[in-house]
Amino acid sequence: MTIPEIMEKMIRYSAGDLHDIGHFVKVWAYAKTIGALEGLDPDVQFILEAAAITHDIACPMCREKYGNAGGRLQEREGPPLVRSFLADTCLTEEQIGRVAFLVGHHHTCTGVDGLDWQILLEADYIVNAAEQGYSTSDIRSFLITCAETPSGKKLIREIFGVRE
Repeated sequence: MTIPEIMEKMIRYSAGDLHDIGHFVKVWAYAKTIGALEGLDPDVQFILEAAAITHDIACPMCREKYGNAGGRLQEREGPPLVRSFLADTCLTEEQIGRVAFLVGHHHTCTGVDGLDWQILLEADYIVNAAEQGYSTSDIRSFLITCAETPSGKKLIREIFGVRE
């Protein structure tokens, strides 16, 4: 399955929720951009993009089940959903496992074990900060404490006009 096919499948899964669709498309675009600027290996880039598209797969269920889609709820509920979502694709179990891991950690800045995870954090943060109007001090704090890639840091500084 290609990235465009995963994107199409996720759009169908989102059942016309324009906010959810717009959000994951923006996160995917930033993740794709940062990954390319960082020179990711094509296999890692593929995993990153698949995770970016599916990272909020649990949001509809969390809103229904808990009344909100907080980050920790998404991380808890997302991995089994994404495993099921990708089960009928040509992705290997190892690829699906990594995507599920990333979906289960996309709000966790500690213990980051790869550029795919780091870039997903940065891309999702950029979109969340823009959509939710994070304060300059919150953005600066993320830039100092969580952002790591040169490309992600540069984008954050350029998009939000924030300095470390």
